[in-house]
Amino acid sequence: MHLYREYAPHPALAGHVACLWTSHAVPAGAPVATRVLPDNCIDILWQDAAPLGKVAGMMARPHHVVFGSPVRTVAVRFLPGAARAFFDLPLAELQDGHPALDDLWPRHAAEALAAALWERDLPVRARLDAIERALLARLHKHAAPATAADRLARAAVVRMEASGGAVRIDELAAALGVTRQHLALLFRERVGLPAKTFAMVYRFRRAHAALRSRAPDAGAVDWAALAGDWGYYDQSHLIHAFRRFADATPQAFLRGGTTRP
Repeated sequence: MHLYREYAPHPALAGHVACLWTSHAVPAGAPVATRVLPDNCIDILWQDAAPLGKVAGMMARPHHVVFGSPVRTVAVRFLPGAARAFFDLPLAELQDGHPALDDLWPRHAAEALAAALWERDLPVRARLDAIERALLARLHKHAAPATAADRLARAAVVRMEASGGAVRIDELAAALGVTRQHLALLFRERVGLPAKTFAMVYRFRRAHAALRSRAPDAGAVDWAALAGDWGYYDQSHLIHAFRRFADATPQAFLRGGTTRP
């Protein structure tokens, strides 16, 4: 059994945080296997098995996680392009990695938050409140007016998402009044993936969300037509994306599905 739930963030964090989330993996005689798909977000996870916390950087490939014993998780998921306010390093350094939080935050801060989360039994809401207080404290401590780079990163992400991931990188750079090289640097430092990969993941997210929402009795899938609807050149292009980001063909994904996280 694997229970997963999302929660809206505190209003003061809404410009940075997509959601807070919890999960509870309870193996029933056999390990619980979960395939975590790229979603263009950075998360911090705290688990009762690893209380100090770890960071999940942006992903350019799926990650496979196996729970052999019960694990409770509380976490925060940052909006694309918004996590830089909480980490003092180029976000590309986190790609496909899971560094310990106390390697990125002061150890005393990571330890204090771990103690607030796990030293006694608490309701879920109390744990989420503790995370939000820690995030707000870090945000206020490092408070500074948004820089031109901050605004440009958010504008790039907004334009990328508005296009469904279909905008050409040269066109995006021109629309923002910067060079392609400057846009590439911006994505490495403040978003966490190369711009082209970010666009590919966004198209994939749209495609797999559409597949997951299909009714079981919807009938045969016109893969070629749907590939075009989702911004792919053809069915082969769609299959390549699913193999890269889900380790499965679209047909296998539709039959078996995957979860995040």
